[in-house]
Amino acid sequence: MSNMETHPAELAYASEDLPEQGIEILTARKVPLGGPRAMTVRRTLPQRSRTLIGAWCFADHYGPDDVALTGGMRVAPHPHTGLQTVSWLFSGEIEHRDSHGNHAFVRPGELNLMTGGFGISHSEVSTQRTTLLHGMQLWIALPQAHRHAARNFQHYVPGLVPLDGGEARVFLGSLAGDTSPVPTFTPLLGAELSIEPDATVHLPVNEEFEHGVIVDSGRVLMNGTPLSAAELGYAASGLTTLTLTNASPQQARVVLLGGPPFQEEIVMWWNFIGRTHEDIVQARDAWQGGSDRFGRVVGYDGDRLPAPTLPNATIAPRKNPAS
Repeated sequence: MSNMETHPAELAYASEDLPEQGIEILTARKVPLGGPRAMTVRRTLPQRSRTLIGAWCFADHYGPDDVALTGGMRVAPHPHTGLQTVSWLFSGEIEHRDSHGNHAFVRPGELNLMTGGFGISHSEVSTQRTTLLHGMQLWIALPQAHRHAARNFQHYVPGLVPLDGGEARVFLGSLAGDTSPVPTFTPLLGAELSIEPDATVHLPVNEEFEHGVIVDSGRVLMNGTPLSAAELGYAASGLTTLTLTNASPQQARVVLLGGPPFQEEIVMWWNFIGRTHEDIVQARDAWQGGSDRFGRVVGYDGDRLPAPTLPNATIAPRKNPAS
């Protein structure tokens, strides 16, 4: 998915292992995805109070969206550098085309992981079979050693893992005795969790990881801290057990993200991740100039997205605020 903001945040990020205690609550801001009947997404990462969770650097949460009213998702070909995209649906279907030659359909409970590396472009369009579109789009920052990795696309269907009080689908990393076979460039955890009404789930987790829980539905307590729908709860590294309680009479659903604190400084603007302002300038110029760096998406009916105008100042480093 593209960042459709016409004035993307002029930010650079330095990830720090902050000595935060307890659970930090991040609220989402609403961002129109584009078009005359713009579908709205709820964005919890990045923001000024928290820029990354492990290597996870971007989280959009959308739906359930009645496509008859909004027109659904129609994101024209757009570029990415220095990152991977994770598409994860709860309902609906999205047609994916990319410049590596992949034509795939994103469906509920199925991981679609695209590696941008040095440069890739893709389009995303909800299909005619879709009535309700509901899911998440996540980005992963690539470490310096692999930020120019070759274009790639991987598809994986995780099985259901029974939990005492719920169930899980582990799409990246390891949790509850299940491990995704999909390789990542840094250690990561990504899983969808369903929690039964009025139930509590206790999950052993890697204490070297920091963790984020994004609530899709239900009233969830994360280690005793209440989270509402669309909020993200953050826990610093050092946690050995994650306790999630569904304090509602209906089933709750969350997405759990994790990874060791990302120690490298990154610059993120629009759909690009680099290390310097000049990296961003070069990527934007290449896209606007039709460079082969991003390839060509075949089969999309329409024009590609133009890049927004760059800020009139150098994108300067910015750190997470001290706890």
